[in-house]
Amino acid sequence: MKALRKLAPAPGLFLCDIPAPPAPGPGEVLVRVDAAGICGSDLHIEDWSGGYEFITGAMPVTLGHELAGGIAESADPALPVGTPVVVIPSVTCGVCPACRAGEEDRCLDRRGIGMTREGGFARHVLAPARNCLVLPEGFDPGIAALTEPMVIGARAVSVGGVSPGDRVLVLGPGAIGQTVALMAREAGAAEVTITGRDDAARFAVLRRLGFDRLVEAGQVSDRFDVVFEAVGIPELVAESLPLLRREGVLVICGIHPRPAAIPLNTLVREQLQLRGTNRGKRSDWQRAFDFVLREGAALAPMVTHRLKLRDGLAGFDLARRRVATKVVLMPEDADA
Repeated sequence: MKALRKLAPAPGLFLCDIPAPPAPGPGEVLVRVDAAGICGSDLHIEDWSGGYEFITGAMPVTLGHELAGGIAESADPALPVGTPVVVIPSVTCGVCPACRAGEEDRCLDRRGIGMTREGGFARHVLAPARNCLVLPEGFDPGIAALTEPMVIGARAVSVGGVSPGDRVLVLGPGAIGQTVALMAREAGAAEVTITGRDDAARFAVLRRLGFDRLVEAGQVSDRFDVVFEAVGIPELVAESLPLLRREGVLVICGIHPRPAAIPLNTLVREQLQLRGTNRGKRSDWQRAFDFVLREGAALAPMVTHRLKLRDGLAGFDLARRRVATKVVLMPEDADA
């Protein structure tokens, strides 16, 4: 089968012919991938700009961790062949002390589908049955694949403690910034302002999602209860602090290529809070999944491009040039 793979710890991504996965073992399913989204993480891994060195030992590896599809083979009677699913990419070990204590969110030996184990930029992928969330029949897999980035937004909003009536600022109008804005609005934020720099295409998507407080980067002068940095530019950490009200919260969502300088006296005197967010807990998955199912077609503007897997590198280019919000690859067409 065709697969889009990272072969070595250097810039580049390659469309390769690889063997199909083996038959699923106990507790596993083989998922036929119908849609897999290109994530900002995938862009960092492709250009090898820093922050993902931890996947080196897994190379060569197929990327793709935002995926939806159908069960092609199953070793779990609860998931018969043909069942449409979204796949949770975080695979816990089940045997470490945290897992044995029922705290799988703290697993000490987690593996990530599409990073440290084979991912969804291919026709088929093996996954634990427990990692599959069942979709309604006929649900658009391209929209379903938004669940994973929506989890990132849901987790960020939880970490930020967004409450009804809060004024929220999101730095960055990309896919993660959009999911943060959506989940902040869902949490009851009174105002959600999003900034971008020469981001007409992604601002247009945000307007279709119902957001109208769209501001060019550097033009914000108000103060906010919670600010989300969703760009991955270290300098924005210091620049964001003056935009917070006293005792406000800055949440860092982006992966950064180098350290950030932080004005600690501002942090102390204004009693500000700096918080980091990454991945999501199982509770975030359920909340985001329910949100995606409920909103359905209302989220369609986010999926700006649907391409065949063989055109995946062109999809990476669209995402990198900020022409796209979410590029979804359709692996079922890879060998056609």
